[in-house]
Amino acid sequence: MGMGSGKGGASVNDNVLKKIVLSYTYVSIWIFLSFSVIVFNKYILDRKMYNWPFPISLTMIHMAFCSFLAVLLVRVLKLVEPIGMTREVYLSSVVPIGALYSLSLWFSNSAYIYLSVSFIQMLKALMPVAVYSIGVSLKKETFRSNTMANMIGISVGVAIAAYGEAKFDSWGVLLQLGAVAFEATRLVLIQILLTSKGITLNPITSLYYVAPCCLLFLTVPWLFVEFPVLKESSTFHLDYFIFGTNSVCAFALNLAVFLLIGKTSALTMNVAGVVKDWLLIAFSWSIIKDTVTPVNLLGYGLAFLGVCYYNHSKLQALKLKEAQKKSAPADEEAGLLMEQRPERDGENLTGKSDAHA
Repeated sequence: MGMGSGKGGASVNDNVLKKIVLSYTYVSIWIFLSFSVIVFNKYILDRKMYNWPFPISLTMIHMAFCSFLAVLLVRVLKLVEPIGMTREVYLSSVVPIGALYSLSLWFSNSAYIYLSVSFIQMLKALMPVAVYSIGVSLKKETFRSNTMANMIGISVGVAIAAYGEAKFDSWGVLLQLGAVAFEATRLVLIQILLTSKGITLNPITSLYYVAPCCLLFLTVPWLFVEFPVLKESSTFHLDYFIFGTNSVCAFALNLAVFLLIGKTSALTMNVAGVVKDWLLIAFSWSIIKDTVTPVNLLGYGLAFLGVCYYNHSKLQALKLKEAQKKSAPADEEAGLLMEQRPERDGENLTGKSDAHA
Protein backbone atom coordinates (compact mmCIF):
# COMPACT_ATOMS: atom_id res chain seq x y z
CA MET A 1 0.00 0.00 0.00
CA GLY A 2 2.80 2.36 1.00
CA MET A 3 4.73 1.62 -2.22
CA GLY A 4 1.62 2.16 -4.36
CA SER A 5 0.82 5.48 -2.77
CA GLY A 6 4.46 6.54 -3.20
CA LYS A 7 4.33 5.80 -6.92
CA GLY A 8 0.98 7.58 -7.19
CA GLY A 9 2.42 10.62 -5.40
CA ALA A 10 5.43 10.66 -7.73
CA SER A 11 3.13 10.40 -10.76
CA VAL A 12 0.99 13.30 -9.52
CA ASN A 13 4.13 15.39 -8.87
CA ASP A 14 5.43 14.58 -12.38
CA ASN A 15 2.09 15.64 -13.92
CA VAL A 16 2.07 18.89 -11.94
CA LEU A 17 5.69 19.58 -12.93
CA LYS A 18 4.88 18.83 -16.58
CA LYS A 19 1.91 21.23 -16.49
CA ILE A 20 4.04 23.97 -14.92
CA VAL A 21 6.82 23.51 -17.51
CA LEU A 22 4.30 23.56 -20.38
CA SER A 23 2.56 26.67 -18.98
CA TYR A 24 5.88 28.52 -18.72
CA THR A 25 6.75 27.38 -22.26
CA TYR A 26 3.46 28.75 -23.68
CA VAL A 27 3.95 32.00 -21.74
CA SER A 28 7.56 32.34 -22.99
CA ILE A 29 6.53 31.74 -26.62
CA TRP A 30 3.74 34.33 -26.38
CA ILE A 31 5.98 36.93 -24.68
CA PHE A 32 8.74 36.41 -27.28
CA LEU A 33 6.35 36.70 -30.26
CA SER A 34 4.40 39.64 -28.83
CA PHE A 35 7.69 41.38 -28.02
CA SER A 36 8.99 40.68 -31.56
CA VAL A 37 5.85 41.96 -33.33
CA ILE A 38 5.73 45.19 -31.27
CA VAL A 39 9.41 46.00 -31.81
CA PHE A 40 9.24 44.95 -35.50
CA ASN A 41 6.17 47.13 -36.15
CA LYS A 42 7.83 50.05 -34.37
CA TYR A 43 10.95 49.57 -36.55
CA ILE A 44 8.91 49.59 -39.80
CA LEU A 45 6.60 52.50 -38.93
CA ASP A 46 8.97 54.84 -37.07
CA ARG A 47 10.22 57.76 -39.19
CA LYS A 48 13.69 57.54 -37.59
CA MET A 49 14.12 53.82 -38.36
CA TYR A 50 12.79 52.04 -41.49
CA ASN A 51 10.53 55.05 -42.15
CA TRP A 52 7.45 53.48 -43.71
CA PRO A 53 4.63 55.35 -41.90
CA PHE A 54 1.67 53.49 -43.41
CA PRO A 55 -0.06 51.65 -40.51
CA ILE A 56 -3.21 50.73 -42.49
CA SER A 57 -1.11 49.18 -45.27
CA LEU A 58 1.00 47.25 -42.74
CA THR A 59 -2.12 45.91 -40.98
CA MET A 60 -3.63 44.95 -44.37
CA ILE A 61 -0.47 43.04 -45.29
CA HIS A 62 -0.77 41.11 -41.99
CA MET A 63 -4.47 40.36 -42.55
CA ALA A 64 -3.96 39.33 -46.19
CA PHE A 65 -1.16 36.96 -45.17
CA CYS A 66 -3.22 35.48 -42.30
CA SER A 67 -6.30 35.12 -44.57
CA PHE A 68 -4.22 33.34 -47.25
CA LEU A 69 -2.71 30.85 -44.78
CA ALA A 70 -6.05 30.22 -43.04
CA VAL A 71 -7.87 29.55 -46.35
CA LEU A 72 -4.98 27.31 -47.45
CA LEU A 73 -5.19 25.24 -44.25
CA VAL A 74 -9.01 25.06 -44.15
CA ARG A 75 -10.15 24.92 -47.80
CA VAL A 76 -7.17 23.61 -49.79
CA LEU A 77 -5.19 21.30 -47.50
CA LYS A 78 -8.28 20.59 -45.31
CA LEU A 79 -6.10 20.24 -42.21
CA VAL A 80 -8.67 22.16 -40.14
CA GLU A 81 -12.44 21.72 -40.25
CA PRO A 82 -14.53 24.92 -40.62
CA ILE A 83 -17.32 25.25 -38.05
CA GLY A 84 -20.96 25.26 -39.10
CA MET A 85 -21.70 28.98 -39.08
CA THR A 86 -24.85 30.43 -40.60
CA ARG A 87 -24.88 33.67 -42.59
CA GLU A 88 -26.94 35.28 -39.83
CA VAL A 89 -24.39 34.40 -37.13
CA TYR A 90 -21.53 35.57 -39.35
CA LEU A 91 -23.17 38.95 -40.08
CA SER A 92 -24.39 39.55 -36.50
CA SER A 93 -21.31 38.27 -34.64
CA VAL A 94 -18.15 37.93 -36.73
CA VAL A 95 -18.59 41.12 -38.81
CA PRO A 96 -18.84 43.53 -35.81
CA ILE A 97 -15.91 41.74 -34.09
CA GLY A 98 -13.88 41.97 -37.32
CA ALA A 99 -14.69 45.68 -37.69
CA LEU A 100 -13.56 46.43 -34.11
CA TYR A 101 -10.42 44.31 -34.57
CA SER A 102 -9.47 46.23 -37.74
CA LEU A 103 -9.92 49.57 -35.94
CA SER A 104 -7.95 48.36 -32.92
CA LEU A 105 -5.01 47.20 -35.08
CA TRP A 106 -5.08 50.33 -37.26
CA PHE A 107 -5.07 52.73 -34.30
CA SER A 108 -2.50 50.79 -32.25
CA ASN A 109 -0.09 50.52 -35.20
CA SER A 110 -0.59 54.24 -35.96
CA ALA A 111 0.43 55.12 -32.39
CA TYR A 112 3.95 53.71 -33.01
CA ILE A 113 4.63 56.61 -35.39
CA TYR A 114 4.12 59.18 -32.62
CA LEU A 115 4.90 57.47 -29.28
CA SER A 116 7.72 55.46 -27.73
CA VAL A 117 7.32 51.71 -27.17
CA SER A 118 7.62 52.19 -23.40
CA PHE A 119 4.89 54.85 -23.21
CA ILE A 120 2.52 52.78 -25.39
CA GLN A 121 2.91 49.85 -22.95
CA MET A 122 2.10 52.20 -20.07
CA LEU A 123 -1.09 53.36 -21.82
CA LYS A 124 -2.09 49.72 -22.46
CA ALA A 125 -2.38 49.29 -18.68
CA LEU A 126 -5.81 50.92 -19.13
CA MET A 127 -7.14 47.77 -20.84
CA PRO A 128 -8.71 46.27 -17.65
CA VAL A 129 -10.35 49.65 -16.97
CA ALA A 130 -11.87 49.73 -20.46
CA VAL A 131 -12.99 46.07 -20.39
CA TYR A 132 -14.59 46.44 -16.94
CA SER A 133 -16.31 49.75 -17.79
CA ILE A 134 -17.73 48.42 -21.07
CA GLY A 135 -18.73 45.14 -19.38
CA VAL A 136 -20.66 47.08 -16.70
CA SER A 137 -22.33 49.35 -19.27
CA LEU A 138 -23.46 46.30 -21.30
CA LYS A 139 -24.49 44.47 -18.09
CA LYS A 140 -21.93 41.68 -18.55
CA GLU A 141 -20.05 42.71 -15.38
CA THR A 142 -21.49 43.48 -11.94
CA PHE A 143 -20.68 46.95 -10.66
CA ARG A 144 -18.64 46.82 -7.45
CA SER A 145 -17.39 49.95 -5.72
CA ASN A 146 -14.05 48.34 -4.70
CA THR A 147 -13.38 47.22 -8.30
CA MET A 148 -14.24 50.69 -9.61
CA ALA A 149 -11.88 52.23 -7.01
CA ASN A 150 -9.17 49.89 -8.34
CA MET A 151 -9.94 51.00 -11.92
CA ILE A 152 -9.65 54.67 -10.87
CA GLY A 153 -6.29 53.87 -9.22
CA ILE A 154 -4.99 52.35 -12.47
CA SER A 155 -6.22 55.39 -14.44
CA VAL A 156 -4.49 57.81 -12.02
CA GLY A 157 -1.25 55.83 -12.36
CA VAL A 158 -1.42 56.01 -16.17
CA ALA A 159 -2.23 59.75 -15.97
CA ILE A 160 0.91 60.32 -13.84
CA ALA A 161 2.96 58.28 -16.34
CA ALA A 162 1.56 60.43 -19.17
CA TYR A 163 2.38 63.62 -17.22
CA GLY A 164 6.00 62.45 -16.87
CA GLU A 165 6.35 61.43 -20.54
CA ALA A 166 9.29 63.27 -22.14
CA LYS A 167 7.98 62.89 -25.72
CA PHE A 168 4.25 63.36 -25.12
CA ASP A 169 2.21 63.58 -28.32
CA SER A 170 -1.52 64.21 -27.87
CA TRP A 171 -2.47 62.73 -31.26
CA GLY A 172 -0.49 59.57 -30.54
CA VAL A 173 -2.14 59.28 -27.09
CA LEU A 174 -5.61 59.66 -28.65
CA LEU A 175 -4.80 56.93 -31.19
CA GLN A 176 -3.60 54.52 -28.49
CA LEU A 177 -6.59 55.24 -26.22
CA GLY A 178 -8.86 54.63 -29.21
CA ALA A 179 -7.11 51.31 -29.84
CA VAL A 180 -7.64 50.31 -26.19
CA ALA A 181 -11.35 51.23 -26.37
CA PHE A 182 -11.92 49.28 -29.62
CA GLU A 183 -10.00 46.23 -28.36
CA ALA A 184 -11.87 46.21 -25.04
CA THR A 185 -15.23 46.42 -26.86
CA ARG A 186 -14.15 43.57 -29.14
CA LEU A 187 -13.25 41.36 -26.15
CA VAL A 188 -16.62 42.02 -24.49
CA LEU A 189 -18.47 41.37 -27.78
CA ILE A 190 -16.67 38.03 -28.22
CA GLN A 191 -18.08 37.03 -24.84
CA ILE A 192 -21.58 38.28 -25.70
CA LEU A 193 -21.90 37.28 -29.36
CA LEU A 194 -19.86 34.10 -29.72
CA THR A 195 -19.56 32.49 -26.29
CA SER A 196 -23.28 32.95 -25.53
CA LYS A 197 -24.09 31.09 -28.76
CA GLY A 198 -21.72 28.26 -27.88
CA ILE A 199 -19.34 29.11 -30.74
CA THR A 200 -15.67 28.42 -30.07
CA LEU A 201 -13.03 29.24 -32.65
CA ASN A 202 -9.55 27.72 -32.73
CA PRO A 203 -6.59 29.83 -33.97
CA ILE A 204 -6.99 28.87 -37.63
CA THR A 205 -10.80 29.10 -37.87
CA SER A 206 -10.68 32.43 -36.03
CA LEU A 207 -8.34 33.86 -38.67
CA TYR A 208 -10.34 32.11 -41.42
CA TYR A 209 -13.51 34.00 -40.46
CA VAL A 210 -12.15 37.26 -38.97
CA ALA A 211 -9.02 38.13 -41.04
CA PRO A 212 -10.80 38.56 -44.45
CA CYS A 213 -13.44 40.66 -42.66
CA CYS A 214 -10.69 42.90 -41.20
CA LEU A 215 -9.02 43.20 -44.60
CA LEU A 216 -12.29 44.33 -46.19
CA PHE A 217 -12.96 46.96 -43.50
CA LEU A 218 -9.40 48.33 -43.73
CA THR A 219 -9.68 48.74 -47.52
CA VAL A 220 -12.09 51.68 -47.14
CA PRO A 221 -9.84 54.03 -45.08
CA TRP A 222 -6.78 52.81 -47.02
CA LEU A 223 -8.25 53.95 -50.37
CA PHE A 224 -8.76 57.48 -49.02
CA VAL A 225 -5.84 57.90 -46.59
CA GLU A 226 -2.79 55.91 -47.75
CA PHE A 227 -3.34 54.74 -51.32
CA PRO A 228 -3.01 58.25 -52.86
CA VAL A 229 0.30 58.83 -50.99
CA LEU A 230 1.69 55.40 -51.90
CA LYS A 231 0.66 55.95 -55.54
CA GLU A 232 2.72 59.15 -55.67
CA SER A 233 5.81 57.51 -54.08
CA SER A 234 6.60 55.44 -57.15
CA THR A 235 10.20 54.97 -55.99
CA PHE A 236 9.06 52.71 -53.13
CA HIS A 237 9.51 48.94 -53.59
CA LEU A 238 8.10 46.42 -51.15
CA ASP A 239 10.88 44.64 -49.22
CA TYR A 240 9.62 41.06 -49.29
CA PHE A 241 12.05 39.88 -46.60
CA ILE A 242 11.11 42.61 -44.09
CA PHE A 243 7.35 42.44 -44.67
CA GLY A 244 7.36 38.65 -45.12
CA THR A 245 9.09 37.96 -41.79
CA ASN A 246 6.94 40.62 -40.11
CA SER A 247 3.77 38.90 -41.40
CA VAL A 248 5.00 35.47 -40.27
CA CYS A 249 5.60 36.90 -36.78
CA ALA A 250 2.08 38.42 -36.76
CA PHE A 251 0.53 35.08 -37.85
CA ALA A 252 2.55 33.16 -35.24
CA LEU A 253 1.45 35.64 -32.55
CA ASN A 254 -2.23 35.02 -33.40
CA LEU A 255 -1.65 31.29 -32.95
CA ALA A 256 0.29 31.84 -29.72
CA VAL A 257 -2.54 33.93 -28.21
CA PHE A 258 -5.07 31.12 -28.72
CA LEU A 259 -2.56 28.48 -27.64
CA LEU A 260 -1.82 30.35 -24.41
CA ILE A 261 -5.50 30.95 -23.54
CA GLY A 262 -6.51 27.43 -24.63
CA LYS A 263 -3.80 25.62 -22.66
CA THR A 264 -3.73 27.93 -19.63
CA SER A 265 -6.26 30.78 -19.17
CA ALA A 266 -6.98 34.38 -20.12
CA LEU A 267 -5.84 35.33 -16.61
CA THR A 268 -2.42 33.75 -17.22
CA MET A 269 -2.16 35.83 -20.38
CA ASN A 270 -2.98 39.00 -18.40
CA VAL A 271 -0.25 38.23 -15.86
CA ALA A 272 2.22 37.35 -18.65
CA GLY A 273 1.28 40.65 -20.32
CA VAL A 274 2.41 42.59 -17.24
CA VAL A 275 5.81 40.83 -17.38
CA LYS A 276 6.07 41.54 -21.12
CA ASP A 277 5.29 45.25 -20.57
CA TRP A 278 8.15 45.64 -18.06
CA LEU A 279 10.52 43.82 -20.46
CA LEU A 280 9.47 46.15 -23.30
CA ILE A 281 9.96 49.24 -21.12
CA ALA A 282 13.45 48.02 -20.18
CA PHE A 283 14.24 47.23 -23.84
CA SER A 284 12.89 50.59 -25.02
CA TRP A 285 15.06 52.43 -22.48
CA SER A 286 18.27 50.40 -22.88
CA ILE A 287 18.37 49.43 -26.57
CA ILE A 288 16.12 51.87 -28.50
CA LYS A 289 17.29 54.66 -26.12
CA ASP A 290 13.78 56.00 -25.46
CA THR A 291 13.63 58.45 -22.56
CA VAL A 292 11.97 56.93 -19.50
CA THR A 293 11.61 59.46 -16.68
CA PRO A 294 11.24 58.72 -12.92
CA VAL A 295 7.69 60.19 -13.04
CA ASN A 296 6.93 57.76 -15.93
CA LEU A 297 8.04 54.83 -13.79
CA LEU A 298 6.23 56.08 -10.67
CA GLY A 299 2.94 56.42 -12.57
CA TYR A 300 3.29 53.08 -14.34
CA GLY A 301 4.33 51.47 -11.03
CA LEU A 302 1.01 52.60 -9.47
CA ALA A 303 -0.95 51.37 -12.51
CA PHE A 304 1.02 48.11 -12.40
CA LEU A 305 0.04 47.52 -8.75
CA GLY A 306 -3.60 48.20 -9.66
CA VAL A 307 -3.48 45.70 -12.54
CA CYS A 308 -1.83 43.10 -10.26
CA TYR A 309 -4.58 43.58 -7.66
CA TYR A 310 -7.24 43.28 -10.38
CA ASN A 311 -5.69 40.02 -11.67
CA HIS A 312 -5.46 38.71 -8.09
CA SER A 313 -9.16 39.51 -7.53
CA LYS A 314 -10.11 37.73 -10.77
CA LEU A 315 -8.06 34.69 -9.72
CA GLN A 316 -9.80 34.54 -6.33
CA ALA A 317 -13.21 34.83 -8.05
CA LEU A 318 -12.29 31.98 -10.44
CA LYS A 319 -11.14 29.78 -7.53
CA LEU A 320 -14.42 30.46 -5.70
CA LYS A 321 -16.40 29.61 -8.86
CA GLU A 322 -14.47 26.35 -9.31
CA ALA A 323 -15.02 25.44 -5.63
CA GLN A 324 -18.76 26.08 -6.01
CA LYS A 325 -18.87 23.90 -9.15
CA LYS A 326 -17.14 21.05 -7.29
CA SER A 327 -19.41 21.36 -4.24
CA ALA A 328 -22.61 21.48 -6.35
CA PRO A 329 -22.50 17.78 -7.46
CA ALA A 330 -21.71 16.72 -3.88
CA ASP A 331 -24.70 18.74 -2.55
CA GLU A 332 -26.92 17.31 -5.28
CA GLU A 333 -25.82 13.75 -4.43
CA ALA A 334 -26.51 14.37 -0.72
CA GLY A 335 -29.95 15.73 -1.63
CA LEU A 336 -30.75 12.62 -3.67
CA LEU A 337 -29.70 10.35 -0.78
CA MET A 338 -31.98 12.28 1.57
CA GLU A 339 -34.84 11.87 -0.90
CA GLN A 340 -34.18 8.15 -1.35
CA ARG A 341 -33.90 7.37 2.41
CA PRO A 342 -37.66 7.70 3.22
CA GLU A 343 -38.50 5.55 0.19
CA ARG A 344 -36.20 2.78 1.39
CA ASP A 345 -37.54 3.08 4.96
CA GLY A 346 -41.05 2.90 3.52
CA GLU A 347 -40.19 -0.25 1.60
CA ASN A 348 -38.92 -1.90 4.77
CA LEU A 349 -42.04 -0.89 6.71
CA THR A 350 -44.31 -2.49 4.11
CA GLY A 351 -42.32 -5.69 4.38
CA LYS A 352 -40.74 -5.52 0.87
CA SER A 353 -37.29 -7.00 0.35
CA ASP A 354 -34.33 -4.56 0.29
CA ALA A 355 -31.53 -7.03 -0.34
CA HIS A 356 -29.51 -4.71 -2.61
CA ALA A 357 -29.59 -1.75 -0.21
